[in-house]
Amino acid sequence: MNPVRVRFAPSPTGYLHIGGLRTALYNYLFARKHDGTVILRIEDTDQKRFVDDAEEDIIASLQWAGIEYDEGPGRDGGVGPYRQSERSDIYSEIAEKLVESGHAYIAFDTEEELAGMRERFATEENPNPRYGSSTREHMQNSFSLSEEDVSSRLASAHPHVIRLNVTPGETVSFTDLIRGDIAFATENVDDQILMKSDGHPTYHLANIVDDHMMGVSHVIRGEEWLPSTPKHILLYEALGWDPPKLAHLPLILSPTGGKLSKRSSERAGIPVFVNEYRSAGYESGALINFLALLGWNPGDERELFSMEGLIETFSLERVGQSGVQFDLNKLQWYNEQYLRQRSAQSIATDVKPLLAESGIEPSDEYLERVVEVMKERISIPSDLVEAMYFFQDPTSYDDKTKKKRWKEDSSDLILLFSEKLDPLEPFDATTIEIALRELAEEREAGAGRIIHSVRLATSGVGFGPGLFDLLEVLGKETTIRRLRAAAEILG
Repeated sequence: MNPVRVRFAPSPTGYLHIGGLRTALYNYLFARKHDGTVILRIEDTDQKRFVDDAEEDIIASLQWAGIEYDEGPGRDGGVGPYRQSERSDIYSEIAEKLVESGHAYIAFDTEEELAGMRERFATEENPNPRYGSSTREHMQNSFSLSEEDVSSRLASAHPHVIRLNVTPGETVSFTDLIRGDIAFATENVDDQILMKSDGHPTYHLANIVDDHMMGVSHVIRGEEWLPSTPKHILLYEALGWDPPKLAHLPLILSPTGGKLSKRSSERAGIPVFVNEYRSAGYESGALINFLALLGWNPGDERELFSMEGLIETFSLERVGQSGVQFDLNKLQWYNEQYLRQRSAQSIATDVKPLLAESGIEPSDEYLERVVEVMKERISIPSDLVEAMYFFQDPTSYDDKTKKKRWKEDSSDLILLFSEKLDPLEPFDATTIEIALRELAEEREAGAGRIIHSVRLATSGVGFGPGLFDLLEVLGKETTIRRLRAAAEILG
């Protein structure tokens, strides 16, 4: 096999999308599996939708996720520049060659003329006619205009584009590494614009030129680019270049149906940008593990992988063809597994500034004890901020729990329990539990009945970590204070 060279080529028209991260990941895994090279190429030819800090976000998000590129902005591999906006002269030269060879042509049509064509040639069978062999003769281009007219318009700097010349009656075929043999009839391929009127190339031309000149061996990209592939194959043929091997990844679907777009993700409550997961406190390894299995399977029942394990196991042959639904609950499960592998100290470090925003500044020792008790119950570190009962006395008590759990004798029971706790030494989960069960036996009350009342009194809610662990962390003074306050407030 020739040296493996792959590229991840995002457009800085927005922040890195979760689907883009999966594409980058599959390219990275494939390259590392085959001792290959990963190229980051910034496809910034769409100047109208350009976002100033998008490139910075893309690079930062890849680094956070553990995906390191070998060549790209700031890492020259001898085939740069790696921003398409810095390669304009190359595309213009190639486009001129395509025109000279007859594989492309010049078109002067205005937006109004293009809209008129679509309206004029629309039929029930073809409601959206393409600009191609059946319509180009009726438009303003170098097929329908004389050479003199074309030259005159060019000399007067008349706005124009360069379009691909697609010959009808042919078949474009290629083998996809995921989907197998695929063929397109050229009647269904439009005369794609290659150079826009502003002098910038479209994705289609720049993509082909850069892949060839950067020695890309495998193009691994999303399924949405599959309909464009015949245009790309035709360009490779026109330029006399061998195309790279192609693999089109399945779509990531929204739980509400359809592709996971910004709009559908908002409806489903799913963050769509990688930086949202980062700021929410997700573990990068968990997100990578989840995305790796969102379209690929290892061939066995394993679910948890390190990056090294993914590299060792990954293969394009086990990537599926069908779209796969994004499951936020599954991602949270992954995050829980990764979170539990971390030390309480490191999690506490993440949580401390979040608590500080609410004016809560516990000691490091106390916060680490809270983390130890709660680690099995949280999905992301910020969940700890919801457990404010560790840091503040309750100011209210959950109504549903109060109606269900607070009985006529609950005040008496928790006051008696507070008396039992007062002399208790040591004040730990074991001795606290013994004291509670002794009280239950003395009063001939079920232990659960006392437990529920004590939990409500000390936390204000009806759920949380094991009660005895909770009380040990709160400490004797706080526990007794809260029990006596609840007995007075709840009556």
